[in-house]
Amino acid sequence: MVMVDNLAASGDVQLKKDRLSCHLGHPSFRFLPLDLSEKDTTTALFAELRPEVVVHLAAAVGVRASLENPDSYVQSNVAAFTQILEGCRRQKVRHLIYASSSSVYGLNQRLPYRERDPVDHPISLYAATKRANELMAHAWSQLYALPTTGLRFFTVYGPWGRPDMALHRFTSAILRGEPITLYNSGDMARDFTYVGDVVEALLRLLDHPPTADPARPADRPDQSPAPFRLCNVGNHQPVALVELIRLLENAIGKEAVVELLPMQAGDVQQTAADAGVLAELTGFAPSTPMEVGIGHYLAWFRDYYRM
Repeated sequence: MVMVDNLAASGDVQLKKDRLSCHLGHPSFRFLPLDLSEKDTTTALFAELRPEVVVHLAAAVGVRASLENPDSYVQSNVAAFTQILEGCRRQKVRHLIYASSSSVYGLNQRLPYRERDPVDHPISLYAATKRANELMAHAWSQLYALPTTGLRFFTVYGPWGRPDMALHRFTSAILRGEPITLYNSGDMARDFTYVGDVVEALLRLLDHPPTADPARPADRPDQSPAPFRLCNVGNHQPVALVELIRLLENAIGKEAVVELLPMQAGDVQQTAADAGVLAELTGFAPSTPMEVGIGHYLAWFRDYYRM
């Protein structure tokens, strides 16, 4: 397996390097520090490796940061994805799986979110770039018979998780005795999905590339005659953020200090996934209970941060 990452300076770069170091000694693992948005670099990479399957998870991430630095999101999420699609086209890749996001559902009110729901009203640039990826993938699937699967991830958490995510921020705040900020006066819920379930879903989908079907109608967002697919990857059990804090308090044995603020721009009140498509394709759907996932995460957090 070959992994490519530019180890961008956003977020905790040392955490990224430490996470990477867990794999560097494996004989079948190779790491290349490259920027996928650079056309010549990515073209040469595909020509050298001639991959059969590509899993594209690289991106500038986070809703709020996309409002502050839009240029980097266009470069990382749109320009780089163009080069990935072109590399897959030239090398006739058997299956491209790429990361989309539950953020594409935007202002949708009906829950749980289903792949066939319209997604025409994103409320952040991050969400717009992920929807752009889906539309671009469809175009390449239709034009070049490139099988593509877009995974709409729902609030992934677990060991080695990003420091800007709620679970990391809440855990750190409770352990340090610092206040936790809750927006929308605390009336928020997310479909937290344990990283182990996400990996399992991805591995099961590798050998299930979508196929073309000229007879298939294209009058729904989840349908197309092209070899194109969208797939929710979520735990389909939303957890209120106040409940998340309660679970952390119980696991840590310390009470949180909570500050309530109004809703932030780019946020939605609740997310919930319908994981039926994934279950039908693979016989698997994420189901790790939050208290179990928190236990795994807290054990890693205390060990890594020595807290």
